[in-house]
Amino acid sequence: MNLKKSLLLALIVGIAAITSWELYWRSQGYEPGLEDTKELWAVQRSRMDKAGDKDVVLLGDSRMLFDIQLDPWEEETGVRPIQLASAGTTPLPAFHDLVENTEFSGTAVISVHPIIFFFSTDETDFLWNRIKSRIDHFYDRTYAQRLNHILDIPLQRTFTFMRADDEDWTDDLDLKTLLGNIQLGDRAIGGYPPFYRFQDIALDRNVKMFDKVVKDTAFANSIIKAWTHQGPEPMPPPDKAGTTAFFLEDLEKFKARGGKVILIRFPSSGGLLQFENEAFSRENYWEEIVSAADVPAYHFEDYEQLNQFYCPEWSHLSAEDANTFTTELTRILIKDQVINN
Repeated sequence: MNLKKSLLLALIVGIAAITSWELYWRSQGYEPGLEDTKELWAVQRSRMDKAGDKDVVLLGDSRMLFDIQLDPWEEETGVRPIQLASAGTTPLPAFHDLVENTEFSGTAVISVHPIIFFFSTDETDFLWNRIKSRIDHFYDRTYAQRLNHILDIPLQRTFTFMRADDEDWTDDLDLKTLLGNIQLGDRAIGGYPPFYRFQDIALDRNVKMFDKVVKDTAFANSIIKAWTHQGPEPMPPPDKAGTTAFFLEDLEKFKARGGKVILIRFPSSGGLLQFENEAFSRENYWEEIVSAADVPAYHFEDYEQLNQFYCPEWSHLSAEDANTFTTELTRILIKDQVINN
């Protein structure tokens, strides 16, 4: 067999193998989708360098990602926000980066998650380091990484088996995850319950919850189990004094150059809401940061338009409810003249 025939045979076998692998995973209910990677975040962060005083940036944890939908916000206000929230992260490092490293003087909408916001200022802490690593990537990324991201987007949208991102979901399809998911007996993977992807993300990082979470109670319960899982070590006490001082120092600098901040307490439900209310009481956390910050602040429980939603997995709004929540919130902000339309 000559070289030409060998190469042709290898090409045919390769295409057949890729096609079979792709069809197998699609038969299991998987679909192609974008990955929420450091580079996807960095692309949005790059927009901040040219953002003006009319622009809006969204900072915080996954509740900001899920619960604020960019389309209805733009429809109501005429401005499409820049989405820099990141799942399982405190907003403090990202806000600090904008204050210290940009001239942005527009509006920063910040999620005050009662657990995450006040947790820590330790750079080695998981909730801090996750967003710090994205910030560092923004400054350190190479042209090769940027080009790779551009070339990777159409592949992610085409092939299901390429779906894997920084979250390390149990149902990612990269080889590392597949090998890591091999179970021995009844033990949980890595000591933790399975944690399945439950959202889609767009190029501008607009996130929508899968309808499956709303329709499939068992699937929703698997996510709830991940939220309520007790790790091997008890959760350390929050550093309320340290996080508050860190935030207020940046806030004063931001205000001094004309920047505006809006604090939001997003909905939660069920046992998670009960835990948040008991361990991070509104009086001792939300009320204190609002008083100290002296900026417009909106708690979902205070508004009939915002407190009628139930989070199907206790922590985030469904895609439909998120659209409604965003519309109602922006109308309140416009009525209060906090933002303009």
